[in-house]
Parts: sequence; C-alpha cells; structure tokens
Amino acid sequence: MTTQDYHLTLRDVGSDRPEYLETIFSLANGHFGVRATDPISGNPISGTLINGFYETAPITYGEAGVGYAKQHQTIVNLADLRHLTITTVNGHLFTASKRLAADLNLTTGKLTEQYQARSQQGETIQITVDSLIGQNRDDFWAVRYTLSADNYAGPLVVSKSIAVPAAAEAIASADPRKTRMAGLPNCKTAFTAPNLQRYQIQTKQSQLAVTLYLRMNTPAGTLLNYRVDLSDNQPHVLDYQAYVGAVSEFNTIDPVTPALDSSLEELADDNQRFWQKVWRHGEVRVGGNPSLDLAIHYNVFQLNQSAGRDGRTNIPAKGLSGSGYEGHYFWDTEMFMLPYFIYTHPQMARQLLQYRYQVLPQARERARQMGVEHGALFAWRTINGQEASAYYPAGTAQYHIDADIAYAVGKYYDVTGDWDFIAQCGFEMVLETARFWADFGTWHQVGDLRRFEFLTVTGPDEYTALVNNNYYTNRMAKHNLELVVQLADDLAKHDPERLMDLHVTPADLAHFRDLAAHIYLPYSQDYKINAQDDSFLSKPHWPADRMTPDNFPLLLHYHPLTIYRYQVAKQADTMLADYLFPDDLDPEQLKREYTYYEGVTTHDSSLSRSTFSILAARLGDTEKAYRYFMDTARMDLVNLQGNTADGLHLANLGGSWLALVAGFSGFHVQAGVVHVTNHLPQELTALSYRLTVGKSVLEVNLAADVTRVRLISGPSVHVSVNGRPESLIAVTKN
Repeated sequence: MTTQDYHLTLRDVGSDRPEYLETIFSLANGHFGVRATDPISGNPISGTLINGFYETAPITYGEAGVGYAKQHQTIVNLADLRHLTITTVNGHLFTASKRLAADLNLTTGKLTEQYQARSQQGETIQITVDSLIGQNRDDFWAVRYTLSADNYAGPLVVSKSIAVPAAAEAIASADPRKTRMAGLPNCKTAFTAPNLQRYQIQTKQSQLAVTLYLRMNTPAGTLLNYRVDLSDNQPHVLDYQAYVGAVSEFNTIDPVTPALDSSLEELADDNQRFWQKVWRHGEVRVGGNPSLDLAIHYNVFQLNQSAGRDGRTNIPAKGLSGSGYEGHYFWDTEMFMLPYFIYTHPQMARQLLQYRYQVLPQARERARQMGVEHGALFAWRTINGQEASAYYPAGTAQYHIDADIAYAVGKYYDVTGDWDFIAQCGFEMVLETARFWADFGTWHQVGDLRRFEFLTVTGPDEYTALVNNNYYTNRMAKHNLELVVQLADDLAKHDPERLMDLHVTPADLAHFRDLAAHIYLPYSQDYKINAQDDSFLSKPHWPADRMTPDNFPLLLHYHPLTIYRYQVAKQADTMLADYLFPDDLDPEQLKREYTYYEGVTTHDSSLSRSTFSILAARLGDTEKAYRYFMDTARMDLVNLQGNTADGLHLANLGGSWLALVAGFSGFHVQAGVVHVTNHLPQELTALSYRLTVGKSVLEVNLAADVTRVRLISGPSVHVSVNGRPESLIAVTKN
C-alpha cells in the first residue's frame, strides 16, 4: 500500500467563518497546538494551547455539598504565534485580511495559506503563510511569510513578537461544551537579542510555568521594525520559529536558552519521517468516494496531532484545536480514541494509559470523598486528575469511567502482549477499579436470586441520570471484576511478589469472581431486550412535537429535570455495551435492541453515531451503517454539530475509524484470533487499512466480493475471514 498525497483545501470544508477555519486547519503535536488564526486581523480567543497547561478557579455553587468538585480547570489560551504587524512607512496599519486559499498536506503536515491584507486606506498586499509544527521535535513550530505586492508596492515595516494576550470577556452561554475564560497568567518578556524574544508565563492559581521563545531566522532580521521593500515587485521571505518548553512547577523555569536551530526545512524533514511512519502503520483508504477518503485521512491526521505522548498528558476532548470543554480529558480517550492507537501506534497508547496511572493517587482520594473506602474512582472530567465537573448528576455519577479505563487496559494487553506495562501499571489500575466496584455495589435479594447491583448512577446517556442498574455500567463493572481475576492469574505465574506488594489474596480473587457472577443485568421480558436501567422503559417517550431540529440539542433548550422524566437518550448507551461484548446476545436480540433504542436516541452527542454505524453493519444493514458513518466521517468538515469553532470532536474522529474497521470490516481480536467479516456497503468500492496485532503488521483489503488479510511483517497470525479459519504464516514483502 503506497501512500499518496492528501490535501485539505477550502473547497473541502463546510464554512468560511474564520473561527471555524482556525479549528479545521490547526496544527498540533500532542504537546501544543496552534490554531490557524488570521495573521493580520487575529482573534482574541484564538492562539496557542499547551496540553496540560491550565489555570484553576473556584467553582461557585448556590448551594454546595460535601464532595462537590471545588476547582475549575481550564486550559490556558496563550499568545497567538501567527500574528504579524505590518505598516507602510507612512504609518498605515494593515488591519484586515481575507483568507484566499488554504492547503493542509496530510502527508507532510505542512499548512500553506494565501491572504490578502488591507490597510484602512485601501492598500493591499499578498501574504503566503507556510507553517509546520515539529512532531518528533515537539518543542518547535516554524512559519514563513512571503510578502508580495498587490495594489501597494512600496516599503513596509514588519514587527512580530509574542504579546501578552488581551483580556477577553467571557461570553455568557448556557452551552456546557464551551470553555470558561481562565484568569490571565503572569507574563514576563525580554528581547535577549534583536532577533530573539523570551516569554515566561506563570499561572496565578495552578502554579504552573512554561517558557516560550520566538526567533527570526531571516539573516540580519530583527523581530521589531524589520524593513521590507516591495518596490521591486519581488516577493520577500521572512522566517520565524517558536520554541514551546515543557510545563513545569511554579518557580522552576529553566533560564538556559535552548538550541533554536529548527528551520522550516528541518521541521519538514522531521515531519516527513513522523508522518511516513504514521501512514505506514495506520494507512486507511476507502474507494468510490474521494471526498470521504480525504475525510478519513484528515480524521486520522488530527487524532495523531492531538494525543499526549509524554505519559503525563492525555487527549483533550477537543484536542489542541480549540479550548472547548476547557481542555478536559474524558472517557472519550479510552473508549473511542485509544483503540486506534492500540492497533497502529501501541507506544503512544501506552503513554496515554500511563497518564491514568500517574493520577491514580487522586482517583483513590476521590473514591474516599464519595464514601467508598476501597479502590479508586477516576475523575469524570479533569486535567490534573482531580474532578472538575460542577454538575455531578452527569459528571461524577458516571462511575463507568472506572470500568472504561480497565477495559482499555485489558484491550491494550490483549493486542500488544505488553506484560511489562501490566506488571508495572496496568494491573494496579484494574485492581483499584475492581476494589471500587466491590465496595460501591449493593447486594439485593429478589426471591431466590441474590443480585449485586449499582445504585444511583449515570450511564453514557446523559439524558438519563441517577438511576439504578444502568446496563452499560453494570456490564462494564462485570468485565472489570472478571479482568482483575484474569490478570491476577497471569501475575501469579510471572511475578507473584507483585500480588503480595498489592495485598491481593486468594480470598480477594474469589470475592471478585463471586461479585462478577452475581452482577445484575436488567432485561425486559416485555420487549425482549436489555433494559437501559431499572426505570428507563417505563417512562413516557419524548413528545413528538419537540422532536424538531430547532430543539436539538435538547440540553440547550430544556431543564435537565424535564429531560430526565422522559425516555429519550442523548447517545448510545446499552448499544455501546452490545458493541463491546458481541457474544452477549444473538442477532435477533441485537436487532430488537437496535430498533428500539434507535427510536429514542437523538444523537445529540458526537459519540453516538459511530456506535450505531458499527452495529448496523454487524446486523447486515449496510445502507444504514453507511448513513451513520457519513455523519461521523465528515462531522467537522461539514460542521454537523454546529460548534466546530470551539475545537474538533476528537472522540468522533476516533469513532469514524472504528466504524470503518470494526463496522464495515467486522474487525476484532478474540482469544488470539483476528476476525474479519465483510460488511462493505455498496456505496464504497473498496476498503483497505493497516494495523498491528502483537508484533505482526496486517493489511486488510475489502471489495464487494473480496475479503483479504495480508501479513506485511512479523510472526504468523491466526485469522478468521468471513467465518473461515486461516493462518497467515509467511511474511509477505510490501
């Protein structure tokens, strides 16, 4: 599979609004992100976002309670690195500009844009902006401005610096997806040379610090008042680079100037190596729809740009493309994005899970705050590991995040065989979450049946809160308790002292087995389906006259208590469990459940459609699977949710990959066997992708009458293709 060039341009996107385009064409590398802000007119709320660099502020409650989250955590929107100040020698300032073209090369990571800048006197010049962000060298960003005459052809004065961000007022909004404004940090700047600026930032409350540098690389260039003359009608090139240091504790700024030697060309070479590896191990293509093929490449590109790679950061819900959801990490990572990395970049997957291990102490503390004496409860939304959700019914009550993380640890181990991670970190996380469920649950005697239940919880469907026995929560907790026993058995063989260190006894494991065997999974005899919870199916349906586009998303138009009274789902809930545990129910029950829950789901969450697409494909309804998939694949490129300006929907990007791989190709690994089943819709002529299982790189190719799995490298693999067992034993040259 040879990689071809993929370019995203203005023709491929759904809006020309500047704040939307800033998101779409943003560049990032897991450490920091730079929105594609207009370099002349700018935007007071757009700039540079550093993963894990946040400010805190007290959460104000009208009536607070014990255990409520105490502090907001908000990613800090830092200075705009792209801004350029240009004046004529007569002092005419260029204050407005128009983006004429944009080209994001998904193969190299290079962004090229064309602007026309205009002064208040009507003078215009042309500006070409080429920018790159380092991927392996993830401290660096480089930009090249090429200035050309338009109706103005004369001398110019150009200044560029990192400026203290202006105080932007918080925009009143009932939309919880939007960010709150964090307080401005303390900033100290100095020009240590005519072409070099140091910019030190310290937050006031969270006590974090970071240092940025800006350097002009143009020979004999100066950052301030650099003169350019367009009188010769020749283009003039200005080169700059920025260095973004690591986030550190307050008062630990390193005064040593780093080696600032990354030109645009050097970063281009760095990017070339990085993206070649990404596409070599994770290329995915669809045939029959070029715009869809481009969209999938864009989604994969942005996934790779957004993931923290240092073991101390994760994936913000909007990536590093915008500050929506305040830069928080959710369950989105483990359930919708991590699978892509597990199968294509396992080292990055390990680092994302390592972040959860780093915040395990905070999770233990949170469990105690919630009245659970054993185990750990991971925060629903967080940056530093502490709970930052001010609305506990749809936040803290989503205890399923514990089991989601445990599920991800198990999936990572199944696919990679990384025993070192399990022994060092993974088992302890699974153990602590299992201990939480054991202490959190309640025994209930119903006739002759003794059931272990979980009360007053919220499942993935945030339109149904504080219920008893949410099916998804209970099923995931059951898996969590089964997984800890499985991993403990492996640990007993390889490292029994680790079990002793963690105070795990045979009696503990027997207790976990007993709990898992008795967890109650609600089922409706009337409908012959798994019930979302104990009360969901008994509620009235949402009124038909309120099922109009003007009323969506419901959370922006109705009080939560109004929504909670009805049988209406924001997103896939029970259906998500059906996807994760395909052997739990036969096709007929799955069909009944799909039909029922599809009828009560609004898909107000961007997480929802990919699950429905996967299950429709599994049921053989490829037309419906394709329709749902198209909404996931191009969600941001068409601005389907209407809020892409706040940042990309990262979990949906991961969901679009899952819909292709787990849906249309039925890919999953079970008991060491790779399963592939062809569910390709007629709208597509082909699907091909690469991934890694253990140490083996596989390529899957589908067409209408073709299902082929090829071993690219690594040891033999047992596969099942459309239900027929095969063995791939010979390494096939690429």
